[in-house]
Amino acid sequence: MQSSSELFPVALVSAELRGDLSEDVYRLKPGNSPDRSVELALTRLGLHRSEGRRGTPVILLHGSFSNRRFWYSPKGLGLGPYLARAGFDVWIAEMRGHGLSPRNQAYRHNRVADYARYDLPAIAAFVREQSDQVPHWLGHSLGGITLAAALGGHYLGEAEAASAALFGSQVSRVYWPLKLPPLEWGGRLLLKRLAVLSGAGLKRGPEDEPIGVALESLRWHGLFGRFGDAGGDWWAGLSEVQVPLLAVGSAGDHQDPPWACRKLLEQFGSARREFLHLGRKNGFAEDYGHIEMLLSKSAQSEVWPLVVHWLQQLCLPELPVRG
Repeated sequence: MQSSSELFPVALVSAELRGDLSEDVYRLKPGNSPDRSVELALTRLGLHRSEGRRGTPVILLHGSFSNRRFWYSPKGLGLGPYLARAGFDVWIAEMRGHGLSPRNQAYRHNRVADYARYDLPAIAAFVREQSDQVPHWLGHSLGGITLAAALGGHYLGEAEAASAALFGSQVSRVYWPLKLPPLEWGGRLLLKRLAVLSGAGLKRGPEDEPIGVALESLRWHGLFGRFGDAGGDWWAGLSEVQVPLLAVGSAGDHQDPPWACRKLLEQFGSARREFLHLGRKNGFAEDYGHIEMLLSKSAQSEVWPLVVHWLQQLCLPELPVRG
């Protein structure tokens, strides 16, 4: 089959019409990481009556235990379709072994470091090739952390990212038991006996997570841990990032609290950066939870329009109160 790209092998897996939307699913095989079996699914959404005209590209990154359905339901609902109907060229990525992306040979050992160093740059290169524009990026939870790692590690820069929006993403919350070496070692030994963390078993979502991601998180939060890997200090690297940045925290998010999301924002060197605190005290309909900030009826009417405004203007509109 002829590749859809001149960069590396890409197969157009399907091309469908979903109501008013066109849905093209690509499978990328970048061959840029030590595990050459890695393949990444990328879903492109647009209005099928646009006569071939595509808007500004936006890449959406799901969080842990999730897949493309976080952004795009089978009924054509979600932030992905909303952005497509607003005229954006929407690309929904699925990480290794999630959704339509098959599990690679070394799936058990996958880490955020691999996603940031190899996968996101490949996705950026393909989207730029197809759209001839620099894409915006939006990540939720682990998707936002991965995006921050790619920016802090300088695997993505201004040539690959027109802006970045991080929803419920942080690395600063302290888990004190993990600061005690015996407990950290015990946790590491326990996790190493597993191949995956089951999303269904833990009631966290439809997908599993490779144990490599869990071990990596343990290292970040250990006594001498840092947000980075053996190749570099991503936290320190964020101070050199100049990409426009939006960070969003929610008053009802107890997993990734707003103060920690703001701390990640403040580490960026970007001259243009904004923090959005979703909650009743700031004039919103509810204290949104970790998922509800993007997946709820209130979010559809309150949050989604703000995302569109950010992508169009690289700033938020004036709000009565914004913390």
